[in-house]
Amino acid sequence: MGQITLQGVQKAFGPVHIIKGANLDIADGSFVVFVGPSGCGKTTLLRLIAGLEDVTDGRILIDGKNVVAVPPAKRGLSMVFQSYALYPHMSVRGNIGFGLKMAGLAKDEINRKVEAAAATLNLTPYLDRKPRELSGGQRQRVAIGRAIVREPKAFLFDEPLSNLDAALRVQMRIEVTRLQKQLGTTAIYVTHDQVEAMTMADKIVVLNGGKIEQYGSPLELYEKPANLFVAGFIGSPKMNFVTGDPALQRGAATIGVRPEHLKIERDGAGGWPGTIAVAEHLGSDTFLYVDAGPLGMLTARYIGELSLHTGDRVSLVPDPARIHRFDDSGNAIRS
Repeated sequence: MGQITLQGVQKAFGPVHIIKGANLDIADGSFVVFVGPSGCGKTTLLRLIAGLEDVTDGRILIDGKNVVAVPPAKRGLSMVFQSYALYPHMSVRGNIGFGLKMAGLAKDEINRKVEAAAATLNLTPYLDRKPRELSGGQRQRVAIGRAIVREPKAFLFDEPLSNLDAALRVQMRIEVTRLQKQLGTTAIYVTHDQVEAMTMADKIVVLNGGKIEQYGSPLELYEKPANLFVAGFIGSPKMNFVTGDPALQRGAATIGVRPEHLKIERDGAGGWPGTIAVAEHLGSDTFLYVDAGPLGMLTARYIGELSLHTGDRVSLVPDPARIHRFDDSGNAIRS
């Protein structure tokens, strides 16, 4: 079992409050991603769950038991860090099995668990190699293997892919997601990359300034953001925001439209007229950055190739069914 519940969790360093009353229910077997900008508190919240930081106030329950006073080693959790933290003088086998050896397990039992984890992670051919003989992705898999063999109640991942190049990050993203589904173990994953969050998570926790802004499925956050912050953070490229008369006409202080929900018309009448400042032609997509005068710079996405270029005049027509409305406080208006 790996159900984790946070009840009014707070963390302060002196007068500075880092986590401001987090309430959260993480279901057993789910993959939950903490996402937000640098300094939002996501890593601190993970470390509070792990027991690496002391809770200032509130309760953390693992399978119904309050573990605030329980040391990290007794919480039944395994953490995978941004740095691989492998022992350079040990083989892959030695690194994966080190925690089990320190726990006093028999050699045969350690070997069985290590070989099973290596098979799961496609590391069997590398068991006798040293970390320096491995690629970055292989080293990260060794670090994950070291966590797997402990058979924890939950895995805690602290930006584990940030040291990898872009192509390898995509590959490892798929591997980590597949592995979690295969094992069925609860996972909490910290990242600043909202694309990682959207593609990996069952549920996403969006943090901002130590507060949980919204908790829900990736599509829920994309289609029904709770406020301007979530709307602007989730989605790539980010949502366009427009104020003034176009917003007031729809009974809002601000309206938001995602780039993919703007129809692009060449010199068309109606909509929001503007001039293309930059056109990005990616083959699969075309991104237009349009100077719309008083409305500011707007981003439009066209699926496929579109023969428009810098300096061309266009009109952007928002899909009326996909316009998001926000009030003066930045909260979503639900009709």
